[in-house]
Amino acid sequence: MEKNFYAVYLNPSRPNFAVTMTDDEREIMRQHVTYWTEKLKQGKVYAFGPVNDPKEIYGLGVVAVDSEQELIDIIANDPAGKINKYEYFPMKAVVPNISID
Repeated sequence: MEKNFYAVYLNPSRPNFAVTMTDDEREIMRQHVTYWTEKLKQGKVYAFGPVNDPKEIYGLGVVAVDSEQELIDIIANDPAGKINKYEYFPMKAVVPNISID
């Protein structure tokens, strides 16, 4: 089955979130990293992490799933979704071992 690729953005709840996290927020973000690391090990995520954009630090992931619904489910189960907002867009990814038509 052909994978569907998405660029996934985790947008912070406030512009300075990365440097002003409370202890509770930091724990949620630790759980978030653990959660996405598991998705990486499952081959559903190619890369993820913070982007140090001078305007605002945000999260970015490149995800390969069977369907958009699978991505929606992944996002819904991420602990960070409780305190931040997700956005995602289809991506025409060029990756190893996948032919391009």
